[in-house]
Amino acid sequence: MAAANHTKSTVKEFILFGITDQPNLQVPLFGVFLLIYVITVIGNLGIIILIRTDIHLHTPMYFFLSHLAFVDLCYSSVIAPKMLANFLATKKTISYNACAAQLGCFLTFMITECFLLAVMAYDRYVAICNPLLYQTIMSQRVCIRLVAAPYIYSFGVALFHTIVTFRLSFCSANVINHFYCDDLPLLALSCSDTSTKQILIYAFAGFDMICSLLIVLISYIFILSAILRISSAQGRHKAFSTCVSHLTAVTIFYGTLIFMYLQPSTNHSLETDKIASIFYTLVIPMLNPLIYSLRNKEVKGALKRTTQRILIVL
Repeated sequence: MAAANHTKSTVKEFILFGITDQPNLQVPLFGVFLLIYVITVIGNLGIIILIRTDIHLHTPMYFFLSHLAFVDLCYSSVIAPKMLANFLATKKTISYNACAAQLGCFLTFMITECFLLAVMAYDRYVAICNPLLYQTIMSQRVCIRLVAAPYIYSFGVALFHTIVTFRLSFCSANVINHFYCDDLPLLALSCSDTSTKQILIYAFAGFDMICSLLIVLISYIFILSAILRISSAQGRHKAFSTCVSHLTAVTIFYGTLIFMYLQPSTNHSLETDKIASIFYTLVIPMLNPLIYSLRNKEVKGALKRTTQRILIVL
């Protein structure tokens, strides 16, 4: 035990390998990902501000959407700034404690997103299948609890995983073959037995995705059944249109995570994981505001009203 503690104490920092070690690609990639991050920040902050300031968007659906935008902004911001700095840095290091903090924060917001998408599916189920009771069922107290539960659960799971990972021994190797501190690349560096930790990763990832995805699937089975019972084509289209944005976001997010975490270990490649990680840490948080705004008349209407108010003030 003493030897293990001594080994861990010698690792003061890790080196983030990044996406590629090609020097001629560092500046172009910096430009691409800086643009992605700027769009992410503007888009998600815009959604949050719009929902908070426009009274027409003070409904449960947009309350959940504002938290989804907050989570997207947070977990993208956990990864992107350090990643961008490393594109231009000669020494691409991250301290031991900062690495642990990055892993914990990332896991917290990623798991929260899983369950927020499930909560949003349940919200659509209540709105379409029980429209007369919608305001009663989705009261302010219920909405706050539905949002608080994912945050609390995700923080607990993330804290547990982070503690288990950073209790492992890290010997001489300290180059993380990734652009941020993630569990699997960290396990590849450890000289401890990581079999228990790997089981925990797949068990928790499987549980979180299966549970949240089941909520989404069951909700949409009932939604589809209710929509098919609507007699008019216009009514069916109107009901389904309220779900299109959410379905798109769910498909992209869960599809990437399933590919990342639930593929057989024999097919697992850190290089492939990098590509998937780029998608769900940077691209999806940029896409979600676009998905929820471009196809949403209420959001576009709120944006128009806000723009007009700003122009009047100016």
